Amino acid sequence: MKKISDLFSRSNRKRILFQSFFFGVIATAGVISNAFSLSSKAYAQTPPPIVNNTEINSYAQAVLAMEPARQNAFEEIKKLIGNGEIPKIVCNDPNSISGLPKKAQDIAVNYCAHAQKIVQDNGLRFDQFNKITIELQNNNMLKRQVYNTLLRLQQTPDSR
Repeated sequence: MKKISDLFSRSNRKRILFQSFFFGVIATAGVISNAFSLSSKAYAQTPPPIVNNTEINSYAQAVLAMEPARQNAFEEIKKLIGNGEIPKIVCNDPNSISGLPKKAQDIAVNYCAHAQKIVQDNGLRFDQFNKITIELQNNNMLKRQVYNTLLRLQQTPDSR
């Protein structure tokens, strides 16, 4: 049986120290190479932003500008339909409008034309506006950016 003093002999200590140093170097090299490989993958996988700040600002301005017209159109259609449920109206989906009574269809079409003009007046194409609207449903960071922009625009006089 070995004595405790034998475990700590000079040659044993050198061997243990060398092994510790060797495993330390391997572990450190592994961590460093892993860090580089992860960071390069992250950069390669990071998609470019879908919407830039100018588009977010234009989108928010358009939303604020069209909101009074949207509420007005909604109230007019609600009066025409009465107690019935108002279907979801999507401007670029003719089927959502064709299910309405004729006079309500006219109101919806007029609103959509007005909304499209507002979007264009605020520097966006209608397809860009729709793309942002769809992206908002799945992108919480974009949703927060648009929300903060809407708040800022509503608090700043003469911002629109």
